[in-house]
Amino acid sequence: MSTIFAPITGKGGAISTLRLSGPGSFKIIEIMAGSLLPPRHVSLRRLRFHGRVLDEALVVIFPAPHSFTGEDVAEISIHGGRAVLAAVSNALVALGARPAEPGEFSRRAFENGRMDLLQAEAMADLIAAETEAQRRQALEGHLPEACAAWRERLRHLMALQEALIDFPDEDLPPEVEAELADGISILREEMQAALHAAPAAERLREGLEFVILGPPNAGKSTLLNALAGEDIAIVSEIPGTTRDAVGIRVDLGGVPVHLTDTAGLRETGDIIEAEGVRRAKAKAEKADFVILVAAPGEAFASPPLGAPILRVRTKSDIAENSSEFSISAKTGRNMGQLRARLAEAAAALTDCQGAAALSRPRQVACVRDTIQALDMALTLAEPELRGEELRAAAQSLARLAGSIGVEEILDAVFSGFCIGK
Repeated sequence: MSTIFAPITGKGGAISTLRLSGPGSFKIIEIMAGSLLPPRHVSLRRLRFHGRVLDEALVVIFPAPHSFTGEDVAEISIHGGRAVLAAVSNALVALGARPAEPGEFSRRAFENGRMDLLQAEAMADLIAAETEAQRRQALEGHLPEACAAWRERLRHLMALQEALIDFPDEDLPPEVEAELADGISILREEMQAALHAAPAAERLREGLEFVILGPPNAGKSTLLNALAGEDIAIVSEIPGTTRDAVGIRVDLGGVPVHLTDTAGLRETGDIIEAEGVRRAKAKAEKADFVILVAAPGEAFASPPLGAPILRVRTKSDIAENSSEFSISAKTGRNMGQLRARLAEAAAALTDCQGAAALSRPRQVACVRDTIQALDMALTLAEPELRGEELRAAAQSLARLAGSIGVEEILDAVFSGFCIGK
């Protein structure tokens, strides 16, 4: 096993911390810092290489197996300048370490039993979290805990099934068969609830798509700029100014939302504008939520099928209709109410309703396979065949946490991590 290193802090700070992991970590520290130091005690040392002082650094070591990766780990906190980082990194390479690949620290932690696959994915989601709701889901999604509980209950059900197979002539009480059937049904229903909530969890992890749709000069671009808090789209009195979709990532009540302004909907002989209209309709059809706008006196466009819709009458500073929800992005009238409504919509679209958060397609596939095996087990009367389906369910559930799996799945999971994790 090679010794790897990488920065574990962001660029541009006053301090940069390098993490080493692998069998050569402590030897490298001893050479550069002059001697080994007590475990988990931070020491100020001068780092030297070939008799040249590279920097003054804070150094700490974590012996295996009680470290992030389960291997010998050392961390060096140096000054954050690029020249210092380059000099120390070059010395580490010369002493036998190599730069880590993305996710390599976490993969070693997984392979050494320091975390399971669900914990690794949750950590990756936490690192990537842009909003408060994403942070909460990464930390409080409860999928690792739910998976452990499912695994324990399935183990109990398999034990009951094995008793029915191994002792067919022992006159086991009928309650055993009833407990087995009820247990399979209850476990299946709980996992089905998580599967039903999976689209909401995935939408929160990836972010929602909100599209502003309406006729030309309805105030779509002005509304986008007001919600974004900056000038993103060009605003003009000339109809048809927006020819293509223009968007920005915004935070609505802690939920990440990609807010998109689109070309005004109308019949036109302009080939470029017509393409913009086609793209606007296509965006709206795939959106999670549509903000359908119209200026005073205009009819609302026909909404796309499927997505929830909020009708908003714009330009209330010019004319107001008390029977409709109206705003003025120019003066700010009712913009607070609009933000609140959009935040409520975003929260509803990402509400997992208390179920464990299956936020990745891999997780969804594992749970779906487990449910299918449980469904099959419920249809079988023969104990041996039912036991085989329960074993298939256990294998699918083991893939969820990474107890068993194929190399390609692990490569896909850990390659998405940042370098240093």
